[in-house]
Amino acid sequence: MPFTKLHILPCAYLAPVQYYAHLLQKNCIIEINDYFVKQSIRSRCQIYGANGRLTLIVPKIRKKSSKTLFKDLKINYDHNWQKEHWQSIMSAYRSSPFFEYYEDELKPLFFKKHLFLFDLNIEMMSFICSKMGLSTSFTFSQHYNKNFEGIDLRNEEFNKKEIIPYIQVFENKHGFLTNLSILDLLFNYGNQSKSYLKRLTL
Repeated sequence: MPFTKLHILPCAYLAPVQYYAHLLQKNCIIEINDYFVKQSIRSRCQIYGANGRLTLIVPKIRKKSSKTLFKDLKINYDHNWQKEHWQSIMSAYRSSPFFEYYEDELKPLFFKKHLFLFDLNIEMMSFICSKMGLSTSFTFSQHYNKNFEGIDLRNEEFNKKEIIPYIQVFENKHGFLTNLSILDLLFNYGNQSKSYLKRLTL
C-alpha cells in the first residue's frame, strides 16, 4: 500500500478504533510536543459497560499558572484510578470472546506507576499493536509544528459516525456503539482485529 501524506495523531490513552485504523493504513507521526488538551483522547477513553458508554479518565498533575507540554504531563495517583479502570474493564469485557487471552498480560500494565502520561499511553499502544500485528515502531514529533504539512489530526476525536458494525457484549441492550476504545475491538475480535481495521474507510 503506497503511503502519501504523513498523518499526525495525538498521543492517546487506549484510543478509539478509528485511531488504530490510521496507524495501520497511514504513515503516522505521534505528537508529543503539543500543549495538553483537556477532555481529549490524550487522557481518556470510552468502553462499553452494562449501562452503555462509559468514560475512563487518567487524572493529571498540572500547574495552574502555565500550560503543560504533553510529554511533560505527570499522572496523579491521589486516588486509585488504576483499580477503578481495571475493574470497569473487567466488568465490561469478562464475558467477551477474547478477554481471557489478554487478561494476564494486560492487567499488570494498569497497575504500573508511570510518572508521565506519555509513558503510560505508549506502553498501552505497544501492547495493543503487538497483539494485533501492527507495527510498534512509532515515530514521534521532534518539535511542535503549528503548520504541519500533511494531514493534521491532532485535535481529532476519531468519532466517525459510520463504522462497520461488529459484535459487542451488550449490543442486545444498547445497540452497536461506535468509536469505543480499541480494547472493545480487541476483546470482541481478537486476532481478527487487524483484518477489521484494514476494512475501515478513513
